[in-house]
Amino acid sequence: MQLTDSHCHLDDVRFDHDRAEVIQRASEAGVDRFVVPAVSRRGWGKLQTIAAEEVSIYPAFGLHPWFCDEHDESDLKLLPKLLEGAVAIGECGLDTGLCRFDMERQLHWFRGQLRIAAEHDLPVIVHGYKALDSVIREIKCYPELRGVVHSFSGSQQQADQLIALGFYLGFGGSITDERARKNAAVVQAIPVEKLLIETDAPDQSPSDHRGKRNEPAFLIEILARIATLRAIDAESLARICNRNAKELFRL
Repeated sequence: MQLTDSHCHLDDVRFDHDRAEVIQRASEAGVDRFVVPAVSRRGWGKLQTIAAEEVSIYPAFGLHPWFCDEHDESDLKLLPKLLEGAVAIGECGLDTGLCRFDMERQLHWFRGQLRIAAEHDLPVIVHGYKALDSVIREIKCYPELRGVVHSFSGSQQQADQLIALGFYLGFGGSITDERARKNAAVVQAIPVEKLLIETDAPDQSPSDHRGKRNEPAFLIEILARIATLRAIDAESLARICNRNAKELFRL
């Protein structure tokens, strides 16, 4: 089985001491491609270097809402110049649950990145924690836009709206929690053609690794859980999710 981790942060400082070993463990587990989104300008150069050295890493560049105090207008001017070889804009988005910055400030950076993505025909990787109605409203301003809401935790109605807009939904370690009944119901209901699997490593570890650093190798456990929920064999689901990632990111 060869899988694509559609969202992980292999550029994170927590992988600096053993990144090669993490990638090797993932490969041994059957995970051999990684979409890695940077979250602020200070990390763009590092990700460029890592991606140049590791062909299995597909970079994306963005401005995450958690780091609004780091973003500068010059970032939006520089971003289009980094996009050769990038598979997406992001991670970008809105967050009213964990983010300390007000919505207007977040919207400024989100709107700027949606515009750049539309202009360059690139998908967006969206963080939308407790702000999906606002995310959906902004996406509707760009009918040609495509992308994924990663680590989806919204309602079935929000899922349906995003899928109608052509977006994919990404699911990670939280789906392995038996208590995540709402997410499980969404996973079971959405078209499998709009489903992506991700780890969000080094965060959001699956249940069996709770409290430990997450790794792309654990994507196998997420695949197995979703396969059980969908009543489909894991290899068939892997092929579908790989195809979905390939189509969205043009891998």
